[in-house]
Amino acid sequence: MAKEIKNENVEAVVEAVSKTEQFLNKNGKLIGGIAAGIVVVAAIVFCWYKFAYQPAVQEAQGQMTYAEENFRGGDYELALNGDGNTLGFVQIIDEYGTKAGKAVYFYAGVCELQLGNFESAIKYLEAYKGSDAILSARAAACIGDAYVGLENYSKALTWFEKAAKTADNMFAAGYLLKAGAVAEKLEENAKALSFYQTIKNQYPQSMEGYEIDKYIGRVENK
Repeated sequence: MAKEIKNENVEAVVEAVSKTEQFLNKNGKLIGGIAAGIVVVAAIVFCWYKFAYQPAVQEAQGQMTYAEENFRGGDYELALNGDGNTLGFVQIIDEYGTKAGKAVYFYAGVCELQLGNFESAIKYLEAYKGSDAILSARAAACIGDAYVGLENYSKALTWFEKAAKTADNMFAAGYLLKAGAVAEKLEENAKALSFYQTIKNQYPQSMEGYEIDKYIGRVENK
């Protein structure tokens, strides 16, 4: 009985091998073509990455150096639009996109904000998709500032709240203070008071925390 089972197993293996051989004989050229195609595609991707993408990244980052220097120097117009010899953030975005780094959108948005171009600032800042929590919070707060500039206080409040929640750090108190001021502007005094109380309770050692009692008193006396 065991011998019969063994023979059946051997026959099954032989049959499977035979079918495999038949399949390879029938489709060998097709399989070989697919394999060759995969090798060619891999080679093309490698060459593109090595000789096109990487040089473009290096070139974009080199251009970013000049724009960032102008940004740190407070020359937002030059940092944004360049001077004809070096590129500004706008040209870097147009030519390289995120090859220069995701922060290029943040820089462009802050420049537009400082120049009073609020709608353009919002466009760039919303395009920033970086993973850095602190910078993401700063971008959200800057969008709030832009909406204040547009006198859209309801949206400004939303973005200041988002900024305060994005990262629990020393900047959160500043975002909460802005949220409170906008809430007062909207006559949402209870909400403003809650922002101020959060500063008092969670960030008492911040600059905002040292003076927060006067803001609390102002709202409570309304």
